[in-house]
Amino acid sequence: MSAYYNFIKREQQDDGVMIAHYQPTKHAQGAWNEHEQHMAPATGLLTAELSRFAPQENMRIARISLDILGLIPLDEFTVTTRCIRPGRTIELVESVLSSRGRDAIIARAWRLMTQDTSEIAGLEDQKAQYQPEDLAVWDGMKGWPGGFIKTVRLVTDADRRAGRGMVWITNDVGMVEGELTNDLVHLLGMVDTANGVVPRLGLGLSTLEWMFPNTDLQIHMHRAPQGRWLGIDAVQQYGADGIGVTSAVLHDIYGPFGRSEQILTIRPMPR
Repeated sequence: MSAYYNFIKREQQDDGVMIAHYQPTKHAQGAWNEHEQHMAPATGLLTAELSRFAPQENMRIARISLDILGLIPLDEFTVTTRCIRPGRTIELVESVLSSRGRDAIIARAWRLMTQDTSEIAGLEDQKAQYQPEDLAVWDGMKGWPGGFIKTVRLVTDADRRAGRGMVWITNDVGMVEGELTNDLVHLLGMVDTANGVVPRLGLGLSTLEWMFPNTDLQIHMHRAPQGRWLGIDAVQQYGADGIGVTSAVLHDIYGPFGRSEQILTIRPMPR
């Protein structure tokens, strides 16, 4: 199976810090710049590193916050992971992706204690009306360049429009060559596409007069996601002063499992 990344080596320092070395493949290529990685698979890889670091059976990742510090080079990189706030019921872990001598992404994950709260469980987000197998193939994102976009399959219904709609997405590419990709890594490795499934400005990069890249990605999960299809019920909004936001309810085939937010910088497309 093809993969987004090739693993090189892993080093554990005396203070417990873990440093992993990776090489991105062509499948990790971004849409805004041919020399950068797409944020989606980078998120999946960072999720894998955060999950791998000193796991505890009674805790799971409830939130991942990722800040994009600049272009993510399509080049060899390291991920440095450490625990910022240790604890038996609440823990904060950080992974930093660095390449070419600078940090590109800072990811932090809150791991919270799990326990049986089924007696008081309740959701306001509604289950999706249609499952992926009920919907038509959607090629709208194929107008975007880059290796990552070529790897995904999408379906949607007639209600999707510029600014709002529901899209289901999946892929058959592993996160790391030679490793099994679990459901959490697989699904979170596609969440960043929320910013491209209901764009207010159009679907083809070559025809856009404005660009709207996100500078962060926030993912909150009230339960652990399952399966291979990610449902993104997205809303994209632009302010009048160059800043926008893309918000989404995240689904797997069993229902909603969380939400995502992305802050956008809206600026003229360079020519």
